[in-house]
Order: sequence, then C-alpha cells, then structure tokens
Amino acid sequence: MNSFISIDVVFYLVGALLLSVGVMNAADASNPKRWTTALFWSLFSVGFLFADLMLWGLGKALTYRIIGGIVMLLALFAGFNLLGSGGQVIDLSAEKNEHAERLGNRLFLPAVFIPIITVLLTLFGKNITVGQMPLLDPKNLTLACLALACALSLTFACWTTKAHPFTAVREARRLVDAVGWALILPMMLAMLGGVFVVAKTGGSIQSLVSAMVNPESRTALIIIYALGMAIFTMIMGNAFAAFPVMAAGIALPFLILGHGAKPAPLLALGMLSGYCGTLMTPMAANFNIVPAALLELKDKYKIIRYQIPTALGVLVCNIVLMIFIV
Repeated sequence: MNSFISIDVVFYLVGALLLSVGVMNAADASNPKRWTTALFWSLFSVGFLFADLMLWGLGKALTYRIIGGIVMLLALFAGFNLLGSGGQVIDLSAEKNEHAERLGNRLFLPAVFIPIITVLLTLFGKNITVGQMPLLDPKNLTLACLALACALSLTFACWTTKAHPFTAVREARRLVDAVGWALILPMMLAMLGGVFVVAKTGGSIQSLVSAMVNPESRTALIIIYALGMAIFTMIMGNAFAAFPVMAAGIALPFLILGHGAKPAPLLALGMLSGYCGTLMTPMAANFNIVPAALLELKDKYKIIRYQIPTALGVLVCNIVLMIFIV
C-alpha cells in the first residue's frame, strides 16, 4: 500500500458491503430464496476481498480459473432466477417522513456533497499527505476521491439525521435486493469488452466486411459502421466496449485509411450511434434496467420501449451527417 486510500481499500470496502448483503439475506427467513441470494452476493464479494490473497497464495493461473468459475456460477444463479428479496423488510416510512419534515431540502446535501467533494479533491487533493504517505492513490485519483467523498457524505448524513451508520448498510441491502443481478451487469460487460479486444474481434469484422461489401462504396461502409456500432452496443450493453472493435474493424481501415474520412467527426458520430444502441437494450442495465428497478416500475422494459423511436431517429441523423460531413 503506497497511500492511505488506495484502490485496494476501495475494493475491500465494496467487498465488505457485498458480504454484508449476503449475510443479511442469509439471516432473513422471510426471503424464500435467501440461501441462493446470500450465496450470490457472497460469491460476488470474493473477488473484491480475497483476490490479492489468492494471487499471493495460489498464483495467477489458479486464481483466474477460480474467479472465472465464480463468474459462471453468478450467471447460472441469475439465469435460473434464484435471487429474491425479503418480504418483511423493516418499514422505515414513518422515520423517513419525520426526517423529511424536520430537515427539508437539507436531506439532499449529502448527495450534492459527493460530486462537489470529488471534484475538489481531484483538483486540489493530489498532494495531500499524512506523515510521509499520500492520502489519495495518485494512480487511481478519481476513484480514491470518490470513495473519500462518499465516506464524508455518509458521515454528514448520519450526523444530520442522527441515524446509526448501520442504517446505511441496511438501506444498501434493500437497494441491492431491489436491483438484483442487474447490478453486476455493467462490470461483467466491461470484462466482456476487454475479452473482445484481446481476441482481436476487430480483425474478424474487417475480414467479414471485406467479404460482404464492396470496399469502394463509401456510403455502404458508413451505414454498416453506424448500424454496427448500434447493434454491437445492444449486444455488449456499452458503447465504450463496441467502439474499439468497430473502429478497428471498419472505421480505421476502410473509412479513414481507405476513403480519407475525417477521424474526429467520424468517430464522434460513431460513438453517438453506439449510444443509440444503449437506449434500445436491456443489456445497458445501468441506464435502463437499474433505474426501472429503483423506481419500482411494474414494466421494467417500458423505458426502453419509449426510447426506441428517439434512438432510431438519432441513428438515421447520424448516418446522414456522416455521409455529408466526414
């Protein structure tokens, strides 16, 4: 450890919270799937809490196999719908209403403090030291600042509401249960994007496009590039994961090098085309499924259905702009 708040400390905090969620589910007899729910979140916490220990004791190869096995188990738990939530969660409505009437808009201050403190620490906290050791991890400064901002905001929230810190853990468990397995989807998709890049999927797409489309047709290549960004994002759930694959497979070899397209507008509009896919897929869980779960909507796909016309319209505009601008 070369700083007080390092990436390791952040991961340990996340792992401890996930393990707490697992333990609370195991102790909740009102949850009909309490053991599988507890096992799901406990397994998910293993990578955060014990990855360094496993790397030290078992080596990289065995650790990677264990983590891969855990990922497959998590997918099976989600696929067979083995997660549930307790039916006798403590009703805090009266307490919440009392705090809301007493504090008014001050209730929002902890949430507002998080981005403000994070930005201030990112700009001015890099050189803060305690003794001879940096306070914040310089290699992961933003994440360390965010973690410290969350801790300070939580402390302020507890001081303002006079609530016990365990209330935050209990409410975290309620939110985690409400969101369910979709909570881990962004992390899994980010891992999948890395796998596609390492597997050189961009080269395969380049070969496929060469076989199916005339490389001399600039318009056809632009349409395939824009549609490919949207469709690949729908599959991956993340435009950042689709971007390197489609850029390496179509934009760079065919449009930029082959037809002399302007890189900046081409790639910017390509990313925007990817976000059109984000609006149309449940795989983009952090944008579509998680908010629906947090808002407790009965139809979790309703948000996507409303977004589809806008996404298709923006996608057509992107294609037209690419044809005339780049």
